[in-house]
Amino acid sequence: QVRLVESGGGLVQAGGSLRLSCAASGIIGRITFMRWYRQAPGKQRELVALITSSDATNYADVVKGRFTISRDNAENTVYLQMNSLKPEDTAVYTCNVGASNRYVDGLEYWGKGTLVTVSS
Repeated sequence: QVRLVESGGGLVQAGGSLRLSCAASGIIGRITFMRWYRQAPGKQRELVALITSSDATNYADVVKGRFTISRDNAENTVYLQMNSLKPEDTAVYTCNVGASNRYVDGLEYWGKGTLVTVSS
């Protein structure tokens, strides 16, 4: 059974930092990408950052220079270091992992999300 377990969310003051983690287990095959999404109250879900199997990264413009995505391949874990947090970063952050194996491509798995609240 595939599990994605996020941790690291919480309440932080504006200007502070948090580090989110998402540990994936039970995935059969090769992880192709790992992403972080977020959804703020009343807003659509948006892609925050992604990292590929070759460690290429991409970020939403609103977080560039403040957030850093990284991964530990040995632990199948993806991290999101968030610095200089702003109240508008308040959202539920969810990790999304893509995988493929010899039988099927395009597998995707989702975590349950972790809440980040940034106070002004």
